[in-house]
Amino acid sequence: MSLRTPLLAGVAVLGLLGAGWLYLENRDLSAEVARLRAIEKNRPDPWTGADRDQVASAADDASDRRGGFAFPIPGRGKAAASSEPPPTLDAKPKETRLERRLRRQSELAALLGRDPDESEEDYRSRMLPFLEMALARPRANVDEMRRQAEIAANVTDAQSKQLDQEFEAIYGEVIDFTNAAVADGQLTPYDRNVKGMLQYAGGLGAILEGAEGRIGKILSAEQMRAMYNTGFEWGEYLGVRAPWERLRAPPVRPGS
Repeated sequence: MSLRTPLLAGVAVLGLLGAGWLYLENRDLSAEVARLRAIEKNRPDPWTGADRDQVASAADDASDRRGGFAFPIPGRGKAAASSEPPPTLDAKPKETRLERRLRRQSELAALLGRDPDESEEDYRSRMLPFLEMALARPRANVDEMRRQAEIAANVTDAQSKQLDQEFEAIYGEVIDFTNAAVADGQLTPYDRNVKGMLQYAGGLGAILEGAEGRIGKILSAEQMRAMYNTGFEWGEYLGVRAPWERLRAPPVRPGS
């Protein structure tokens, strides 16, 4: 087995940023849908130019007079004389991709960054529910994948417990390495630092790559190959399963 993809090592941290991005994107889309629905609801009837409520009221009156159902007749009634212009979409220019990127960066900084008057404990209390929500499903997925892979490889309960004990030491290295990357600005919510993120992912990948040797002392080569052949990846599992809740809060924005 080989942990071939170093970027999988940073899947949890980068996934958290992605979850924040998707949260903001979904919020904007929901607001846009609500705005368009309001426009559609208030749009005049295409035949008469009247408001939809007026058309419905006229149809109800006609139905009452005739004792049955009636369609509104185009051109008749007070509504036909309406000179109100139909509502239009905003004349505001559409946001460009680069403008949206800058806005998302600012929003992510506000979401994941630390306020100048916010203590580390306050930051953790604010962010832990979001972090747990972002990781709940991925962790359930990798737990199930590991269970199925261990069954396929005939991994014993004793071996599985040995793996869990070994992972605790690996997780300690991962969290210490990540805290150092956050402290020195390699990982920061305030600026675009793609190079720093890739360097971090590479270093984290090296840590998790070293876990292969530890795993190989517990599982046989045949068992490791059998687990790999199920589609299971130790790098992905360790990246998602790391106790990211232990991370320290980032420093406040420089110069704030």
